[in-house]
Amino acid sequence: MSMLSYISPRARIRGNVVQGALVLGPSEIGDKTYVDANTIIGYPSRDKLLRGPPCSINELDELSDGARIGSLCVVRAGCVIYEGVEVGDRVELGHGVLVRRGSFIGSGARIGSGSQLDGAVTVGEETNIQSMAYLPHLTRVGRRVFIGPNVCVTNDRYPPSSRLLGVMIEDEAVVGAGAILLAGVTVGAGAVIAAGSVVVRDVKPGELVLGCPAQPISDRRSYEEKKRRYEEAP
Repeated sequence: MSMLSYISPRARIRGNVVQGALVLGPSEIGDKTYVDANTIIGYPSRDKLLRGPPCSINELDELSDGARIGSLCVVRAGCVIYEGVEVGDRVELGHGVLVRRGSFIGSGARIGSGSQLDGAVTVGEETNIQSMAYLPHLTRVGRRVFIGPNVCVTNDRYPPSSRLLGVMIEDEAVVGAGAILLAGVTVGAGAVIAAGSVVVRDVKPGELVLGCPAQPISDRRSYEEKKRRYEEAP
């Protein structure tokens, strides 16, 4: 069953919003962008909800500062995009993606179903994040990065503590399926993290690491050569 449809009178809609979506506050939806049913755009932050719990959709709308979504985007069913989020052009979100307040998603990025940007997270242009990835507050991802399914990034070395450390994944890095990145590490540009690895320290640019804890075993050049032979195999 579809949820209640609502488009705020403060919103600016230039794309296609399907019946069953909620668009709150002064949200902006760009040209030729598709927003599916059962989505929420501009969901208010926690502090606002606790300060004065809304009793109606109109009150919820009044709390929202809105979100901005660019042109030619696809926002599939089940997505929740909080207020204060900015999404570039040509971005695709799978089903059930959560994007919390303060996040930025660069143009051409793709984020797979069930993934979470759980706080102020930056995702660079043309980056591909596969399904069920978890990126917490303060995570920064560069441009043209690949993040495999079920990757878990963390931001607290001694949970639960009062000190959070963001992870930085630099341009064109590859993070394999199921890898875990501990708080505060930097994955250098073009580095490769093998599937299932646990990264506990910085990874140098162009380095290939594997294991628990992840250790360097090769480099990006060797990885690309193996990839080329794999793709050319009959």
